[in-house]
Amino acid sequence: MSVPCFLSSAARSFGLPCPVAGLLCSRLLVPSPITRRNMSSKRQMDHLERTASNSRQNAVYPAQVCGMINESETVKHLRIAVHPDFSFKAGQWVDLFIPGVEKVGGFSMCSSPGLLQQEGVIELAVKYTKHPPAHWIHTTCAVGSRVAMRVGGDFFFDPSPSDPSVDLLLVAGGVGINPLYSILLHTRDLLQLNRTSGGRDYNIGSAHLCYSAKNTHELLFKSSIIEACREFPDNFSCDFHVTQQSTDVDLHLQPFINRGRITEEELRAHVDPQRTLCYLCGPPPMIEAISKTLMDFGLPKDRIVFEKWW
Repeated sequence: MSVPCFLSSAARSFGLPCPVAGLLCSRLLVPSPITRRNMSSKRQMDHLERTASNSRQNAVYPAQVCGMINESETVKHLRIAVHPDFSFKAGQWVDLFIPGVEKVGGFSMCSSPGLLQQEGVIELAVKYTKHPPAHWIHTTCAVGSRVAMRVGGDFFFDPSPSDPSVDLLLVAGGVGINPLYSILLHTRDLLQLNRTSGGRDYNIGSAHLCYSAKNTHELLFKSSIIEACREFPDNFSCDFHVTQQSTDVDLHLQPFINRGRITEEELRAHVDPQRTLCYLCGPPPMIEAISKTLMDFGLPKDRIVFEKWW
């Protein structure tokens, strides 16, 4: 893929260095022990402070918004064209640098590395808040807007063909679905690759998604998730939870919808201490409660990896 002319000009407008070699190439399958952050401070830390201890690539790449839709009443879904050297692992986030906005945004990719390889784009789904980067996306950003991005994060799923099979348990709250959706899409891509190659490449087990939101309108990507479950019924399953819905649920969603929060019984049914690898992303209280529950079930601490949505 050739480098679009806007990319080099965007780099100059940001005063950014050209993309550099030597990007981080460490691979995480069984994650490092969970690092718990101190949440006692009354001042909310910004994205760069919260993630200061996380791995980051060295290069900052110019990029350009090439598509926007409303994923829900509160969430904007962006397609962003990126530099040919840009790369990420399913589950990672970007530092988002916006012209004229002092604060740096931090948003998880909600697309797969496969989409990047095929089309040269990534996708972000950003909920409306008054935090300057999210506010800019909802009020100012348009197709053609130029930004810059740097990949970071130790929360990802990137198996090699030689890795043993694991069963994924993905637990999401609200917009915490974003990195888990990326992981789900990447797992689907690997299964599709296995299908075309005779099943001798990646050792993919099962993946179960527990996803909780206020109502069905806020369940992002639900149609695509259901489609993946139907494409690979022996590998994928999902349970959607709605916590504040008083209206009836659409008929096509009813088989997947549970009213109320994710239960211990549901989690227990998908935990095998020898095989399960769990990824959690959502509000901090949810993450801490579910992490404790999983460890009570015997899931080792080093097989639970989380990203807190603040």
